[in-house]
Amino acid sequence: MEAAGCRARALLLPLWCCLLAAAPRRCAGQTDLKSPQDIQVYAVNTNFTLRWNYTGNDTDVTFSAEYQWFGDPQTSETEWKELPGCQNVTDTECDFSSAITEYNDRHLVRVRAERKEDKSPWSSVFEMIPYFIAQIGPPEVHLQSINGAIKIQVSHAEPNQVQKMWVTLSSFKYNLVIWENSSDAEVRSQNIFPVDTISDLAPETTYCLKVQATLFFQEGLFSPIHCVKTTRKGENIVWELRKSNARLDVNYLFCPANLKVFALNMQFHLHWNNPYKQHVNYTVQYLLGFFKTLPDDHSVKWLSVPRCENITNTKCNFTSIITVISAFYYLRVQAMSEYNKSCLSKEVKIDPLSTNEFGPPRIRLDISDVLLHVQISPPGGEENKVMRVHYYFSYRIVYWKNSSDNEEEKRVKEIKQTIATISDLTPSTQYCVKVKALSEAYNKTSPFSNEECIKTSPDKMLPLIILATFVSALVAVLVVAVLIIFFLYQAYNKIKYVFFPSCTPPLNIEGFGEQLFGSPYLPTVEEPIESCYVIESIIEEVNQNDFKDYKHSKQSSRDSGNYSNDDDTSGSKGSEGMLEKEII
Repeated sequence: MEAAGCRARALLLPLWCCLLAAAPRRCAGQTDLKSPQDIQVYAVNTNFTLRWNYTGNDTDVTFSAEYQWFGDPQTSETEWKELPGCQNVTDTECDFSSAITEYNDRHLVRVRAERKEDKSPWSSVFEMIPYFIAQIGPPEVHLQSINGAIKIQVSHAEPNQVQKMWVTLSSFKYNLVIWENSSDAEVRSQNIFPVDTISDLAPETTYCLKVQATLFFQEGLFSPIHCVKTTRKGENIVWELRKSNARLDVNYLFCPANLKVFALNMQFHLHWNNPYKQHVNYTVQYLLGFFKTLPDDHSVKWLSVPRCENITNTKCNFTSIITVISAFYYLRVQAMSEYNKSCLSKEVKIDPLSTNEFGPPRIRLDISDVLLHVQISPPGGEENKVMRVHYYFSYRIVYWKNSSDNEEEKRVKEIKQTIATISDLTPSTQYCVKVKALSEAYNKTSPFSNEECIKTSPDKMLPLIILATFVSALVAVLVVAVLIIFFLYQAYNKIKYVFFPSCTPPLNIEGFGEQLFGSPYLPTVEEPIESCYVIESIIEEVNQNDFKDYKHSKQSSRDSGNYSNDDDTSGSKGSEGMLEKEII
């Protein structure tokens, strides 16, 4: 028996080895649990929820999460800590709001599945900065129906939180969506303040609304829908009593209406209607717009406008309260009689720089030669520094010739300074000018100033041009005359030299040899042939002594230097020979 058992075990041993080899092995640290997927964090204000998906079919599976906070000075960046509120949870989400205290620091989150001793691999890591992923929660809304309007008060959704996600509460804007509670109601949307009044509503009508908070470009969640029914206005009650001939309290006062603001050159005036027959006084109140941006009730922040308390007229100068030009202001009016007070009027919003209008500038003209100088005094005068600093005025100058021609072209020049110079004007001509101020920043223009006219000076260059022309012509005439005289003089000298030579022969040869001294420029005339005749006469003896004296006299004449050249010498010898012949 024992031998047979041993043989059977020996035969089964290889089979068991084959089965064990074919069966999957589970090494140490291996598990069948899958990792969670699609890790997401949803944040509304300071409430944080971790969510994930799990695709495994395992039962009795729980989930645990860990996180890293990179702003924790007591923890190294590689150390993971258990995430409070997310340990051994059975659902696929958990709330870990208590673990997040710094909303601008970097956080890492991961999740794994667990079943007893088995643990799945960690999921992928979700990285976040809480402030950037958080949504603005729905605000809390409180409504009150009063005098045909709805007073609304909006508060932030985390008023009781010690640690707040949104610390700049004054930067919140609120968007209101309101509609009549009917099937075909028209939905309208408008921006409101934390404490505001919604007017222009139908009396005794149910309205529903919801409010959304926004911060810069981030939009929050809408509040739950609230519905409220409006009451009848005081004016409607009075009208119905009159219509039914019921007795009306003579002391009843209407709300002041039709409030209008007029502002010119930073002088602000409020006007309203007076519907009362009895004697009443008015008080004007104002509120700095900054208080409306705060979530607190600002009803106690309203102040009376100086010199507009208990006044009897229906206008108020409230310039004195405009101390901050860039701020917003709100005004309202209340009427008072001896026995009663009216309800408060509708509020009027004033943005000083946008509400204000410009008066026309003043101008002064001056002329120098043919240049027109325009000096501009800005709207409000030079002393109104507020307007000059904030509006960045530029000026449009229109000028034209003041002539009977109605079609005379008007020219335009735009400048940014208060002094302008206009050139290219016609001398001795009257020009007219008008100017208006412009502000591109506020898209505003003033009316044109009064027209001012001035006549340009005569042209001082014309006499100079005439004088220069005359002098030039005179110089030209003189030059031409000098040239003519010069040429005439030269011609005269030539003619005189040719026809009337200035040199004359010596007295001893005067009338002798005239042909030899003729003009070299004239052609030589043929010398006349002398007719010689032989005269037979008795040769008388001449005293040789007289002849010598004569020769001595002629020799002295030659030595005087008048004719010292050889030709003269030869000529003298010739003459001397002829004289000897004559004597002979």
